[in-house]
Amino acid sequence: MGSLSSLNSICIDGGCFVKYQDGVKNSMVKKLCVRASVAKSVPQNIEIKTQRSEKFRIGVLGASGYTGSEIIRLLASHPNYQITLMTADRKAGQSIGSVFPHLVRQDLPDMVAVKDADFSTVDAVFCCLPHGTTQEIIKGLPSSLKIVDLSADFRLQDVAEYEEWYGQPHRAQELQKEAVYGLTEICRPEIQNARLVANPGCYPTSIQLPLIPLIKANLIEMKSIIIDSKSGVSGAGRGAKEANLYTEIAEGIHSYGVTRHRHVPEIEQGLSEAAKSKVTVSFTPHLMPMSRGMQSTIYVEMAPGASTEDLYHHLRHFYEKEEFIVLLGKNEVPHTRHVRGSNYCLINVFPDRIPGRAIIISVIDNLVKGASGQALQNLNLMMGIPETTGLLFVPLFP
Repeated sequence: MGSLSSLNSICIDGGCFVKYQDGVKNSMVKKLCVRASVAKSVPQNIEIKTQRSEKFRIGVLGASGYTGSEIIRLLASHPNYQITLMTADRKAGQSIGSVFPHLVRQDLPDMVAVKDADFSTVDAVFCCLPHGTTQEIIKGLPSSLKIVDLSADFRLQDVAEYEEWYGQPHRAQELQKEAVYGLTEICRPEIQNARLVANPGCYPTSIQLPLIPLIKANLIEMKSIIIDSKSGVSGAGRGAKEANLYTEIAEGIHSYGVTRHRHVPEIEQGLSEAAKSKVTVSFTPHLMPMSRGMQSTIYVEMAPGASTEDLYHHLRHFYEKEEFIVLLGKNEVPHTRHVRGSNYCLINVFPDRIPGRAIIISVIDNLVKGASGQALQNLNLMMGIPETTGLLFVPLFP
């Protein structure tokens, strides 16, 4: 491993080093973060910033699921948050290390049932509970709490549409009016002032990040948007399901929710808002035999006179100041292995063989940018903390 002194600039615990240009024309110079511990001494050219002593108290509801455990992993190195409450009804009384051995070194309270939780001990809550159970629980929480909900229960503005797609009536309709959709890079001003944020789904995140700027710029047609998305199996949750068994998933591709996946109305809601007219998409998701990662391959018809160069340069300009959205160099193909464990989204645009059409590829880690990482990014905004805090992890590769 190279000496730290060989790097141009490094910040400890949340800083970044410069990734050199790869020689590809128009490639961006992006900042990626490295975390390091210093045992004895620190080179003089490295600046260590003093961390604030005050810590906000955090509750994690549904800590025994994948998104809950990922929240805990991310918060382990966050300088401004301390977990003081964790709930898991079926694991009540157990330590987090007994449920997730990779978290065994975390000094955290034992999990309790939601009904036994003392919410006077927290300032903010990540709600990682299943769809359909969240509304009643959030409705009963103190109004002083900041809440980021990772379920789908507050994502759809139309409560009738929620009932149609989720098969049950919405039980907190007044709260729905208050909820702010949490696609961070698109909805930042609203999130900063919100009390309740509905964290986007993983597929909608990977799809809306490239499409919304292009729709707002009138660079693509609203008709004939075709989306082929693939996700790691963790996207289906941790519950024991026959369809998620090893022999059902391994060595193959598993298409599911064909024409009726519950993320469809969420995707169309965001795209329709951007277009200021109804947008309908063709969307098919697939489970892949991998733990985490997500790729959306999107086929679009370009507006008259628009080119793939126009699409690429608009996205690059739109996201040029964003830490977590990266437009790759020309002809570089995004791969899920290059975002594993990180909050990054890699995007690129390619010309289709069919004249007038383009292919957009977007990749994220479904558990980080597609769930818990974006949730932390949102809470940082809500609490007045720099939104990248606790999230500047270099992707894990290989």
